[in-house]
Amino acid sequence: MKAIILVAGYATRLYPLTKDTPKPLLKVGGKPIIDHIIEEINTIDAVDKIYVISNHKFAANFEEWSLSKTSSKPIVVIDDGTDSDDNKRGAIGDIQYAIEYGGIDDDIIVIAGDNLFTYSLKDYYDYYISKKADCVCVKQFDDKEMIKQLGVVLLDEENKVIDLEEKPQKPKSDKAAFATYMYTRDTVKMFKEYLAEGNSPDAPGYFLQWLHKKKDVYAYVMKGECYDIGTHKALDEVRKIYGE
Repeated sequence: MKAIILVAGYATRLYPLTKDTPKPLLKVGGKPIIDHIIEEINTIDAVDKIYVISNHKFAANFEEWSLSKTSSKPIVVIDDGTDSDDNKRGAIGDIQYAIEYGGIDDDIIVIAGDNLFTYSLKDYYDYYISKKADCVCVKQFDDKEMIKQLGVVLLDEENKVIDLEEKPQKPKSDKAAFATYMYTRDTVKMFKEYLAEGNSPDAPGYFLQWLHKKKDVYAYVMKGECYDIGTHKALDEVRKIYGE
C-alpha cells in the first residue's frame, strides 16, 4: 500500500502565515501539521512508501522538511509543476499525477495534508481490510447547520455509501465525509478514467460521488475528531487543543 498526502494548495485564507510557508508545515502541538499525519501512517505496516505531492512554489520547503524528518516509511516529495491557483491541477488531478509519477499499482491511502485527526488510522485500515472495498472516513454531526458546509453521506444499514452531496441545503443524513480515503488497487486505475470523462479535478469528494455509483464504497465512522484547518479561527482552535 502507498500513501498520498495532498499538500498542493496555497492556503490564501491563512495569509500572511502561508505566504512563504505551506499550511501543512505550520506548527501545531510543537511540530508541523503533516508530522501528525506521518505518525499515524507509520502505524500501518502495509504502507511501504509515502508520497507528498506539492505545488512548485512550496516543493523545496517539503524537500527540506523531508530530509530532516525521521519516518519508518520512505518519503517522496513530488512537485506537480504548478505555481498558482490559476493553473493548479486540483486534488484529483494531483492524485492521478502522483499515481503516474510513482508508477503506483497498489492500494492507496489518500489524506489531505491540512487535516488533524484523533481517531486511529490503523483502526480505519483494519476496517478497510475487513470490507475488502474502497472506504471513506465519516463523522456523525449533531449540528445541522455545520454539516451543510460539508460533504454529506447517506449510508445503508451496512455502512455502504448510497448517496454523497457536497454542501447540501437539505442534508439527507447526519454524517459527513472527511478527506481520508482508502482505495483498492483496481480503483487506482479508475482515476484516469474519471478525468478522461471530463469530470472535475478539484475536491477529492467529487471522485467519490462518481465512484460509489460504479462499485461499493463503505464508510468508516470515526470515533474521534477531525479538524480541517482552513482559516485563522480553525488554526487558533486546534492550537488551543494541541498547543502552539
